[in-house]
Amino acid sequence: MTPFEYRPAESLEHGLELLAEYGDDARPIAGGTALVNLMRQRLVQPAVLVGLRGLGRDPRLGGVTRQAEGSLWLGALATHTAVATSATVQEGWPLVATAFRRVATPRIRNIATVGGSLAHADPSQDPPAALLALDAEVVVASPDGQRRIPLDEFFLDYYETVLKPGELVVGCTIPAVPSGSGWAYQKFLPRTEDDYATVAVAAWVRLDDAGVCRAARIALVGAAPRPVRAPAAEAALVGQRPAEAAIAEAAELAKDVADPLDDWRGSASHKRRMVGVFTRRALDEAFERARL
Repeated sequence: MTPFEYRPAESLEHGLELLAEYGDDARPIAGGTALVNLMRQRLVQPAVLVGLRGLGRDPRLGGVTRQAEGSLWLGALATHTAVATSATVQEGWPLVATAFRRVATPRIRNIATVGGSLAHADPSQDPPAALLALDAEVVVASPDGQRRIPLDEFFLDYYETVLKPGELVVGCTIPAVPSGSGWAYQKFLPRTEDDYATVAVAAWVRLDDAGVCRAARIALVGAAPRPVRAPAAEAALVGQRPAEAAIAEAAELAKDVADPLDDWRGSASHKRRMVGVFTRRALDEAFERARL
């Protein structure tokens, strides 16, 4: 690891000023679970680290709260543990609590932050699957102000997002989950519980009083260069009763958005088949919950 200067930010505005001052030589750091590993491997070598961890005391940046209009706010500096163990999240957004709880080990979850997870853009990590399936938006800040970005537009490629130089993730919002909803998170682990998923699928569905699907969202991680939705699979379910044939068709359509790599976790063709299998399992579970 190359030498660096550490500059703790005293406020969000101060952090943005420091990033603007040092430009490409600076990187923001909060939990550091991903960045420190990259620095050890000399894949990134910032001259300055802008420390954000202390800003977690700000309830906006470090909080996990239900907002006045009913949506969920996850501050960028909230840890994965804070999200997974929040009674508010467990009650109103259990898919989110489940996905954050499935990340790595307790030690990592106690350190890793919401903002760091989003900005790192690892295509195999758990939280983006749940956040995509629930139509989350990311809020980012720069010296020019703030902007909101649908999560479906936030990730571009492997470890690449739409964040501009000098921008910071402030948090993300997740709409309230309506009645008649069901959810599921299915994850295949190649080795141990703390490993990255080979493939994971988050599903959210909503049934009307007659048992007809009125909305569906399916999100995949580990299956493409970025976390992705499966819009054709979603559309195939809407207006249908969740019978075996409809679910099987959606699972096949979900495979069409998969663009995995061959690696030690499996061949691309194997992963594509797994997308179909785990999409079907996730939909079966989600519809079962929606019927309750």
